[in-house]
Amino acid sequence: MAHIGEAVARGGRDAWRSPAAHGGHGTPDPLVVVAAVVVQEGRLLVVSKKAAPEVFYLPGGKPDAGEEPLEALARELDEELGVRPVAPEFLAEIASTAALEGVPLQLTVFTAGLSQVPRPAAELAHLRWITGTETDIRLAPAVAEQILPMLRRDGLVPVA
Repeated sequence: MAHIGEAVARGGRDAWRSPAAHGGHGTPDPLVVVAAVVVQEGRLLVVSKKAAPEVFYLPGGKPDAGEEPLEALARELDEELGVRPVAPEFLAEIASTAALEGVPLQLTVFTAGLSQVPRPAAELAHLRWITGTETDIRLAPAVAEQILPMLRRDGLVPVA
């Protein structure tokens, strides 16, 4: 299911630990985020934040200083959805652009089940289960351009 070879080629499992400074080229350091791909019955869980309820992302967030990726993921899923990740597995390291900030995004993605039914809390506005074929939803670039194609290729969500 995971395309680990592709992920390692883009920076590897531990690339989140030390986002590369861009050597004074004027490009900001990437926004480092850990997120979960949760698929049930061919549908992907996405969430939106109160600050931008029209844009949907994978659930997750930024690691705190010194926090390991899985620790950050567990904390974020608890804070945002009131759930724990079940059997998380590394899926990919993705480079994209942050939907709202417009800065480079370094996204460490894990597949996971959930300990119970998720409910939006904290800064979340909405959650939806999508196939990726919906026309009434705006997805973050990483989800639309990289995650959904990867999940389609692996047969986890329907082909558009």
